[in-house]
Amino acid sequence: MKLDPYDRALLAALQDDARTPQSALGEQVSLSTAAVNRRLKALAGEGVIERFSAQLNPKALGYDLTVVVEVKVESERADLLDQMQRSFAACPQVQQCYYVAGDCDFVLIFLVRDMEQYVALTRKLFFESHNVKTFKTLVAMNRVKTGATVPVDAA
Repeated sequence: MKLDPYDRALLAALQDDARTPQSALGEQVSLSTAAVNRRLKALAGEGVIERFSAQLNPKALGYDLTVVVEVKVESERADLLDQMQRSFAACPQVQQCYYVAGDCDFVLIFLVRDMEQYVALTRKLFFESHNVKTFKTLVAMNRVKTGATVPVDAA
């Protein structure tokens, strides 16, 4: 889908606050409410907008620890990698999971209540899988910047 300046302006406004009414979005980007509605439906239908959600404060919900983990696998057999990806994706404490090229095979970002919960997750996700060669744990000292906003400037 080719995005025009109106689409990009709408996307930027939505990322800033997805609760903004369509009439207010229209005022911000100089479109009618009907045009905003049509564009948002098209953007969602094309997969440009994946979902609407709220960004929560992890500490307010008792998740005081952010942990970044680098995982090296024993075998890169497709079925074993697929199984690992499914187990990572199914774990609610895994906020992000990347299959990467380089010194490790996966990079995971966890939100956990405490180190005890993280240790329990390592047993379940890493030791029980029998395909993890090593993993390296990095504990975040401060959440400097988080989020999932995508730059919407012109390509």
